[in-house]
Amino acid sequence: MASRTSSLKFFSLLICSIAIVQMATAGDPDIITDFIAPPNGTVDGNFFTYTGFRVLVGGGPPPTAFKVLKATLAEFPSLNGQSVSYAVLQFPSGTTNPPHTHPRSAELLFLVGGTLEVGFVDTKNNLFTQTLQAGDLFVFPKGLAHFQYNADSQNPALAISAFGSANAGTVSIPSTLFATGIDDNVLAISFKTDVATIQKLKAGLAAKP
Repeated sequence: MASRTSSLKFFSLLICSIAIVQMATAGDPDIITDFIAPPNGTVDGNFFTYTGFRVLVGGGPPPTAFKVLKATLAEFPSLNGQSVSYAVLQFPSGTTNPPHTHPRSAELLFLVGGTLEVGFVDTKNNLFTQTLQAGDLFVFPKGLAHFQYNADSQNPALAISAFGSANAGTVSIPSTLFATGIDDNVLAISFKTDVATIQKLKAGLAAKP
């Protein structure tokens, strides 16, 4: 069993590594040096190493809410100029990654375990959905609104996402609309509803832990 688990982890990382290489031409401007050194000029093996994902193999308790672990420019400065980044998505049963966009990169998701309902909407308002099984990959085109949902009421899901940018960016649609101070009347007219409904939505989002 341990051997099978190790093989699955290796296969997961291999697939995502290949995906990142294929996506590396997208997103960020080219640099004219091998890499961008930190301001203090100190470069050794530690600069190119990120240990933030060790918690995934440390045997800690699983999350009780949807959780994202990122390795982007903000967390891993040596990615600057390299046009790559990672995210590990942890979905307890019944949780969702709400509709959002990545303005600077496509997303290539590899489902390591569990099942996920995924989808995106294109610029013609066509909805594309799929039910993913462990071992499947799904691409979310650059800049398009998309989501992931673990509809399994019993089992968690784990996915790894690769991006062709060191800073793909994430724009949460619920937060952008209802947590940034957009006037209630503007939203009520846009959604063809009343101000009271908009205020309920804002209050519900604000109360979310």
